[in-house]
Amino acid sequence: MVIFAPMLIDAATLPLLEKLKGFDRSLFYRINGQWHNPFFDSFFPFVRESIFWAPFYFFLVLFVTINFKRYGGWWTLFFILNVALSDFMSSTVVKEHIFHLRPCRDPALADHIRFLVKYCPGSSGFTSSHATNHFAAAMFIFATLRPLVPQVWRNWLSLIFVWALLPSYAQLYVGVHYPTDIIGGMILGLATGGFMAWLFGRLVKYKYTI
Repeated sequence: MVIFAPMLIDAATLPLLEKLKGFDRSLFYRINGQWHNPFFDSFFPFVRESIFWAPFYFFLVLFVTINFKRYGGWWTLFFILNVALSDFMSSTVVKEHIFHLRPCRDPALADHIRFLVKYCPGSSGFTSSHATNHFAAAMFIFATLRPLVPQVWRNWLSLIFVWALLPSYAQLYVGVHYPTDIIGGMILGLATGGFMAWLFGRLVKYKYTI
């Protein structure tokens, strides 16, 4: 169920929303109910936890701080502000205005869903904060570090988006979010990360390269 508040939905919009809802559930059924195996059943619940992804971000912050001296300190500050902003936009701004029932909370799916984690939040599923935060981080990392690293490393840096996709996809796999929650989070995260990278570039001049 998707509830837009306080916006009103006219009759012409309803067929489009029904089609979107049908796509949402169809793709969710495939990811959650068909495209699974015992390895993924153990892997993806772990991938969504902070113990999996936090060490990478900690190492990256440490690496940049050491290599870029005081500019690394500014980068770390903007990186933290970027994640804080993306989480605020997703968890507070968007979810306060758009309520999308999570699949793990939908009574109609109770007999069909594979719920692989212990807790299903009662908050709106749109947008996925996991997707928003990780893609905001990925965009900020990519946009701010790509001009600074040697040419041979630049293509490899794009793999940061694959990294962001893992915990996002995991939210689908374990039954916590619908695909539109993830897609919305990805778009919001990319926009937030892009804005913070632009702001960082305007306020901090690059003087060091790795």
